Amino acid sequence: MKILLVHNTYQDRGGEDVVFEQERRLLTSAGHEVLEFQRHNRDIKNYSTVRKIALIGKTVWASDSYHDFGKTLEAARPDIVHIHNTFPLISPSIYWACRERQVAVVQTLHNYRLFCPGANFFRAGKPCEDCVTGSFWQGVAHGCYRDSRSETAAVALMLSVHHARKTFAQMVDRYIALTDFARGRFVNAGLPAEKITVKPNCVNPDPGLRTNNGSYALFVGRVSQEKGVPTLVKAWRQLPRTIPLKVIGDGPARATLAAEAAAEGLTNISFLGQQPREQVTAAMKGARFLVFPSELYENLPLTIIEAFACGVPVLASSLGAMQEIVEESVTGHFFQPGNADDLARIAASVWDKEEHLRGLGKGARREYEAKYTAAANLRQLVDIYVDVLARRGDKSTPMPLKSVDAIPTETEDLVGSTSASLGCNSASQYRQPVSVPAPVTQRFPE
Repeated sequence: MKILLVHNTYQDRGGEDVVFEQERRLLTSAGHEVLEFQRHNRDIKNYSTVRKIALIGKTVWASDSYHDFGKTLEAARPDIVHIHNTFPLISPSIYWACRERQVAVVQTLHNYRLFCPGANFFRAGKPCEDCVTGSFWQGVAHGCYRDSRSETAAVALMLSVHHARKTFAQMVDRYIALTDFARGRFVNAGLPAEKITVKPNCVNPDPGLRTNNGSYALFVGRVSQEKGVPTLVKAWRQLPRTIPLKVIGDGPARATLAAEAAAEGLTNISFLGQQPREQVTAAMKGARFLVFPSELYENLPLTIIEAFACGVPVLASSLGAMQEIVEESVTGHFFQPGNADDLARIAASVWDKEEHLRGLGKGARREYEAKYTAAANLRQLVDIYVDVLARRGDKSTPMPLKSVDAIPTETEDLVGSTSASLGCNSASQYRQPVSVPAPVTQRFPE
């Protein structure tokens, strides 16, 4: 099978980048012909001010990506296109290129960006789905993307245009959700239920089972408020200094939390910053348990299944997908999200129960072997491709292209026309009087 993988990498390497690379290696090792189409967000750092402003238009319709991708499709003639991320440099323009050439499209839903400018259904310290029940422009008022109203406006504009044009609902043959919980959120938001298949990510290579009981608690991830790290530190203030905590990762809250911990003499908390993958794996194997205090819904955190692979139990907040991934008293324990007292209570209650934690670790490893191995991932992924192609083969005639409409060349006109079609009466207060560059004057088939 010839597969074209699409990914817009992030400035700071994250789980989506890891999954993209893992699945590419798996498909290649299984003998499939794998091609790649990538853009890199790190390039944005070198953009001029004018070029950064132009990203408003590029986010909606990247003309260069549309043309380059079209040429790639014509030259490579893949059996299937698998999209991981198009934001912001690739843009949804490539869906239209696929439709024009009748190429099957699969997309992994790594986050909630199709229905949330901030991509995480989170605002003001708690889960938020206001943009599902209302308008994407509500997110602009709150600066949900990167705490910036102007940058959020660009995302809201992209979402408004492409939902109005039914890009996401009609131009993807199959979506891959990572958990049943995430699938439910997408169905509730409006994606066709019959187009969404649940397939988790994997950990590859298998790090192997740890050989000791562990001597510290561990957090791995973005050091930020929404990931629950302030709650984690607050909980550790209540625990004896004999219970060490290692924090691996970086983020906007790291400097403040590290300074506070040092000022309060919390010598049992170590902020280690970003670490190479090998060192993260070694740290995982040396942990008594992993703490996952996220206050987001999450989707499928790689950190949790990496802990499972190492046979390390997980203390997780009882929220969103975590309630599906972790099983109480089998692979770990739950505490109330955002509740430092409850986290401290759970951590203290299990710290000295070595036999109990060993049992949880064995349960975690069994869960990994049952659901999250490379072999299971590859089998499910190829099954999805085969099913999509078989269903498309049942169609006697290709989907015809209809007439086209021009996108307005001014951002304000585009916001106004799109919001009117969606019934977004409040959009005008967020209109940005910035001219969208020429690439946006592409035409959308209807």
